[in-house]
This record gives sequence, structure tokens and C-alpha cells, in this order.
Amino acid sequence: QVHLVESGGGSVQAGGSLRLSCVASGHTSNTYVMGWFRQVPGKDRLFVAALRWSGGAGSGGVPYYADSVKGRFSISRDAAKNTVYLQMSDLKPEDTAVYYCAAASGLLSGHEVNRQYEYAYWGQGTQVTVSS
Repeated sequence: QVHLVESGGGSVQAGGSLRLSCVASGHTSNTYVMGWFRQVPGKDRLFVAALRWSGGAGSGGVPYYADSVKGRFSISRDAAKNTVYLQMSDLKPEDTAVYYCAAASGLLSGHEVNRQYEYAYWGQGTQVTVSS
């Protein structure tokens, strides 16, 4: 079992920045993919970004991004802290959503990282609100 806790959400004006954090605990030894998804009320949960690594504390991993956030968001990890970050810059009102951190229970291919059903563990979500 892997437990995920997000933090860092809040309210910002358009053009601003936020950094979300996701701390993983529990049986994380088989975790090689972590991702961020977001959801607005009444709509599906959508892929935002993911990081896939092969193992080792020094492995930064390969990032994947939804087209809507490319060039504005950056995903990274601190293996020593079991933490994945989502740095969000140039935020837009359409980025407003609840952001969820997710962890897969094993390896995923690059074609699978954007599929929410591939992720076994989810955090509770953190609200991001961007005002115009």
C-alpha cells in the first residue's frame, strides 16, 4: 500500500505560479511512475503530467505532459524525500481544478502514463484556483 499526501494548492492570479508537492509513504519500493491529474466539478479527471523512472535515487526520470500544460508545468522528484513536485507557472483560469497525485503499482510504458486507470494509489487532492 502506498499513501499519498498532496500540498501546495491555493489561489493565485493569472500568470502566477504554484508548486504542488506529493509525499509518498508506505511500500514505495515498486513505485516507478507518479503522476498528476486534475478535475473540475462535473467533468472527467484529466492527465496533467507524469514522471517515469527506472530506479535508483539518482534517477530523475522521464517527464510526460498534457499538451495544455507543456512549457508551463514541470514535474520533478526528490527520491530521498519520496516526493514528487509539480511546478506550475504562467497559470491560467482554465487551470483551476482539484489536483490529484497518483502512483502506479509498477512499471508503465510511456503510452500508459496518461491513463488514470493505470494508477493504483491516489491522494486526497488539493485545490488550485486561478483568477483572471
